[in-house]
Amino acid sequence: MTDLGAFRDAVTAWAAGGTGERARELAGRLAVETVVLLEGRSDLAAVDALAERRSRDLAAEGICVLSIDGAMSVGRYAGLLGPAGLGLRLAGLCDEAERPYYVRGFERAGAAPAAIHACAADLEDELIRALGVARVEELVREQGELRPLRTLLRQPAQQGRAPQQQFRRFIGTKKGRKIRYGRVLAEALDPGRVPAPLDALLAAL
Repeated sequence: MTDLGAFRDAVTAWAAGGTGERARELAGRLAVETVVLLEGRSDLAAVDALAERRSRDLAAEGICVLSIDGAMSVGRYAGLLGPAGLGLRLAGLCDEAERPYYVRGFERAGAAPAAIHACAADLEDELIRALGVARVEELVREQGELRPLRTLLRQPAQQGRAPQQQFRRFIGTKKGRKIRYGRVLAEALDPGRVPAPLDALLAAL
């Protein structure tokens, strides 16, 4: 496990009701200055992948990208890690529908809501729109999943839906698939077509 992975685990344990001693010790030793709070692990995979493509070592920059497993947890994490807790700078990426949770959590923790970047529906939707459905289908083929995609597309519930919605549904139908495609889609982005919320987040870090 990397040191940053240990810090992530320590913060998660702290948020679940443990003590913050280990997180505090690691934050100091690793010189963590900023924590990016993400709704889920697929978002984490995408942010990490895009940072790597831009030749950025976030850990070396003192930035920890952290999945909080749902927007309802943001207040807890922000309170522990932000100005009122460890005193770290906070940033966030969330779905537009979950933005109120983030704003409330950041404000209560004494952090700036301007550091929150929101996706119109979710990050997968943003990535699919940026790549286009033809390119996403190519990527699904490269991942060896064209057959299960076509099986899903034949289902009555998918008839009449926009292709973008169908691909979004496909990515979310199997455990672990969202995380894998978070990285796959981010790695395939044209440098000039990075979704605005993701681009703005990295530019602000």
